[in-house]
Amino acid sequence: MDLFGPVMLTAILLIIFMGIIAYIISIFNGLIQLKNNIKKSWANIDVLLKQRYDEIPNLIETVKGYMRHEKNTLMEITKARTALMSATTMSEKAKLNNTISGNLKSLFAVAENYPKLQASENFLKLQERISAIENQIADRREFYNDSVNNYNIRIQSIPDVVVANMLKYQAEEMFKATAEEAKNVKVSI
Repeated sequence: MDLFGPVMLTAILLIIFMGIIAYIISIFNGLIQLKNNIKKSWANIDVLLKQRYDEIPNLIETVKGYMRHEKNTLMEITKARTALMSATTMSEKAKLNNTISGNLKSLFAVAENYPKLQASENFLKLQERISAIENQIADRREFYNDSVNNYNIRIQSIPDVVVANMLKYQAEEMFKATAEEAKNVKVSI
């Protein structure tokens, strides 16, 4: 009977220790899953940015002849498009994406002043395609922000914060609309 007490106590302590380890592992795995969801959601945005990148030269060629007065907008789109492909950080890509989106909105708004352009089948198809991509980017940005929000909540919540601090996990930044993007598009004739 004397041996039963220490063995039982050791077994209980071992079970408790293993439970704690299993719980820490589950927290770790959950945080890894959330971190990877952020990367996946950003990669999904990247796919759409690449598709839009590929469509922009076609759009520019289509509108060039009609919109001689809108060279500045076309140049801004081209410059941002080139910079987007060489951007390395998420924040750089987000900023350039916002620039392209704003310029595309301006371009489509100004295009209304060019009846021949509006009647061009190529322009209409490209406008539809790019507008569809813009809507998909908005949807993916929402998913990205949801992923970031879930991750940020977890790394700041007890007991996950302990594991997150050990792993040196930091809060991620949400994909935000710029002040420029939130403004109404100005159409100048």
